[in-house]
Amino acid sequence: MESTISSSDSILELQPGLEFESHEAAYSYYKEYAKSVGFGTAKLSSRRSRVSKEFIDAKFTCIRYGNKQQSDDAINPRPSPKIGCKASMHVKRRQDGKWYVYSFIKDHNHELLPAQAHFFRSHRNVDPLKNDVGRRRKNVAAVSKPFSVYLNFDFLEGYMRNQHDKGRCLVLEEGDAQVLLELFMHMQEENPKFFYAVDLNEEHRLRNVFWVDAKGMEDFSKFGDVVSFDTTYFTNKYKIPLVLFIGVNHHIQPTLLGCALIADETVYTFLWLMQTWFVAMGECAPRVMLTDQNNAIKAAVAAVFPNTRHCFCLWHVLEKLPRHLEYLSLWHDSVMQNFNKCIYQSWTEEQFEKRWWKMVDKFHLREMQWIQSLYEDRKQWVPAFMRDISFAGLSTALRSDCLNSSFDKYVHGETSLRDFIEQYRIILEDRYEEEAKADFNAWHETPELKSPSPFEKQISLVYTHEIFKKFQVEVLGAAACHLKKENEDQSSATYSVKDFEDNLNYMVEWNQSKSDIYCSCHSFEYKGYLCRHAIVVLQMSGVFSIPSKYILQRWTNAALSRHPISQKLDEVQSKVRRYSDLCRRAIILSEEGSLSQESYNLAVSAIKEALKQCVSVNNSVENDVIPNTSMVHAVSGVEGHNQCVNAPEEKPPDPRMANTIKTSQSVEAAFERQINENNATRKGKLLL
Repeated sequence: MESTISSSDSILELQPGLEFESHEAAYSYYKEYAKSVGFGTAKLSSRRSRVSKEFIDAKFTCIRYGNKQQSDDAINPRPSPKIGCKASMHVKRRQDGKWYVYSFIKDHNHELLPAQAHFFRSHRNVDPLKNDVGRRRKNVAAVSKPFSVYLNFDFLEGYMRNQHDKGRCLVLEEGDAQVLLELFMHMQEENPKFFYAVDLNEEHRLRNVFWVDAKGMEDFSKFGDVVSFDTTYFTNKYKIPLVLFIGVNHHIQPTLLGCALIADETVYTFLWLMQTWFVAMGECAPRVMLTDQNNAIKAAVAAVFPNTRHCFCLWHVLEKLPRHLEYLSLWHDSVMQNFNKCIYQSWTEEQFEKRWWKMVDKFHLREMQWIQSLYEDRKQWVPAFMRDISFAGLSTALRSDCLNSSFDKYVHGETSLRDFIEQYRIILEDRYEEEAKADFNAWHETPELKSPSPFEKQISLVYTHEIFKKFQVEVLGAAACHLKKENEDQSSATYSVKDFEDNLNYMVEWNQSKSDIYCSCHSFEYKGYLCRHAIVVLQMSGVFSIPSKYILQRWTNAALSRHPISQKLDEVQSKVRRYSDLCRRAIILSEEGSLSQESYNLAVSAIKEALKQCVSVNNSVENDVIPNTSMVHAVSGVEGHNQCVNAPEEKPPDPRMANTIKTSQSVEAAFERQINENNATRKGKLLL
């Protein structure tokens, strides 16, 4: 039988006995068949004749054929599409040189994606002339068929204030929707856990879009205690209406926990975005959420994260001062001096209140609405109200000092969406490389001690290199501090500490019975580690180790451990010391084990056996493991027509999605409209 292409509804037919001129022709036919059905292909194996050296046997498979070879204990394992699918075609060569189908397995154990087939590596650039509207229509269907489901956000409807709000939509340039869709499809092909969501308005046009990669979700599970929601690029009217969810890892490096394009800054938009991000993060809420001072954001955070501490970034508040107090320019220096004294030098809440009203009356600011709003929201931004929390460096007085600013080199005022999509991959690659380098240094290098201080030696065994260097500066700076006891009662003592480096006085309160220490410089609250002023008070009080409550696990070499660090300091040090030692030994084993296949097999076997025994030992002594992530909160029930969310694979079903619809005609229509409009106009800007 000659290799002719029969079709039924454009689906190629395959059966044993079908003949081909060569094994390459057979593979080309199998690829065409796979493309029409909706799966990617791979060449599994081929065999040559020992006599003629010509190919005599070949096997072609679905890309999900077989099982993942990498073990769970591999370092930085690459994502694999293999899930045990059996679909394949086995061809053999006859004596006359013809090739024939020896066996053919048609059935797959996964969903087939004919609308997205051109995104599989094996089908890319097969026919560049077909990159036309027909191909774009496949992209339209890509959103709706396998990846999109409806989430019903019932409570959002109450925030649709009027018809003007209902008609809001994203303003994108020509082709931007196509670029976004291709990014989402490609990212999800690389890793099925990639998450994206689309919000449509009543006219089925794009209103808001959100996405996050698998690494972002993993980072949140480890470092989700503090999250910054940065709207700088949106509020500053950048070309791209971008907002970011940003965290910080144990090396004081920013982590990208999600990106979004938003149409406006209404309560509805922020509610949808917060709820969607909450779902993407496995319905785990951060302990602290940092945002701009914005009433719509404030309402959204309160609704979605009722138990999260919502605070305003200091630099968000301070950067607005010149604009709101411009009419006081003649007294600018005096105003700023009074404002800074009120904010930074208020030891207690009462002291802040007294200084605030004195400043307000002095400059006649009582009737100013923005000043009134600052006072009403004082518990969300004034340092005096920030005891017992830590911002992990995400809230600073200047944006340039904040970790958020590290993304400014990728985004500027004229950055287009296409430019950002290209930068997005670079952002991810840069973040991964920087973290891997810091991890490597932590395993291979021992920090250098610069003093005989017991505090420095203690923390050198605990903190990662980056945070240790910052703490080391505080240890050395303690030599430039002089303290004076102000008062003392049965429970605590208060000291005045003169810092000769910045020539300022700070108040430090020390409760030895509770091991509580608090400094008016707010270093622990804003940076996550104790300051020189607290260190000198501890030293003079006869305490020569940092209380364990002031050693945050997020800054330690054991930050990625699933077990929380014990409250006992000696256990903290022992666990981190053991962890660091094992990391170094693992690197040495990797270097030796990789020299030959035999040594590799021995190393893998030993690691597997050791891991099995360790798990057994740990399970026998620990019945309850406290999660390393923050608390999870329930959110109100959901309903609506326009919330299209891409749910990542391998994720337990959300009980609120029991009534979801697997195909989304609204999303398909939205992207179809974008394609049609792009073909009909060349005006540059389109409303989507």
